[in-house]
Amino acid sequence: MTEAFSLAGRRVWVAGHRGMVGSAVVRRLASEQCEVVTVGRSEVDLRRQDQVERWMDATRPDVVVLAAATVGGIHANMTRPADFIYDNLVIETNIIHAAHKSGVAKLLALGSSCIYPREAPQPMAEDMLLTGPLEPTNEWYAVAKIAAIKLCQAYREQYGSDFISAMPTNLYGPGDNYHPTDSHAVAALIRKTHLAKAASASTVEVWGTGKPVREFLFVDALADALVFLLKTYSGAGHVNVGTGIGHSIRELAEAVVKTIGFAGDFAFDPAKPDGMKVKIMDVSRLNVMGWKATTTLEDGLAKAYAWYLKNAA
Repeated sequence: MTEAFSLAGRRVWVAGHRGMVGSAVVRRLASEQCEVVTVGRSEVDLRRQDQVERWMDATRPDVVVLAAATVGGIHANMTRPADFIYDNLVIETNIIHAAHKSGVAKLLALGSSCIYPREAPQPMAEDMLLTGPLEPTNEWYAVAKIAAIKLCQAYREQYGSDFISAMPTNLYGPGDNYHPTDSHAVAALIRKTHLAKAASASTVEVWGTGKPVREFLFVDALADALVFLLKTYSGAGHVNVGTGIGHSIRELAEAVVKTIGFAGDFAFDPAKPDGMKVKIMDVSRLNVMGWKATTTLEDGLAKAYAWYLKNAA
């Protein structure tokens, strides 16, 4: 495939380089002929417009990957709504506007599958955006991520900026957050199952009924898709990134148990929220463009657990 945009010789700023997605993008860019630049929170608070603009003016990146965000699972979203909408709105606004002001050649903003309506037809295609009410358990984060899409479209329309958006599905892998209450489903199950095995427990707790169906993408696969989009895509519409394959939370739990070697059973807690019943991305647009996820859930979980044992356990 002929590259529409070359990364060779470019200075690429990965905003949020210490997070799970940002660190995966940094790893992926190591095989490109580009210079990766990063900046830590102690040097630049991305929620401060003046600090972001000063750093951008001094550093002059050619490309920006906007992976910085305040993220978390259902519990975090429900208990910290102000943090989730404020932090994410301000971070994306500051970076996108500063990218415009400093003449960045290309920007890619990261969103989330939670941008789609709660009752969206499955699998969820890109044109389902803003067609119905959001899932209440994560609407604050979703509103901020929808705003990022619209910001990219607005700067493209008014200024001709080559700003694009990608919407990944549920992610897991190296660098994931294993916080006891703020983690996402895969990380939470890995941590709980590992601790249950270590304690020789008979059961491992699983939030909800186990019936909701979700799609899970290994984070290094996402990073590869993002580099692919930077090189080949320039359009106003956002692009879904995922596997297109659904697994129930029970099936995910069974896969985690197999990976870790836990011999006990599950203790589902139906008092905890399930969220949307089904959430799977329609990834046909990206597949037709020439990219498809190849990492299986089993292989991805093995790599994620290996990272957990070395870095988080």
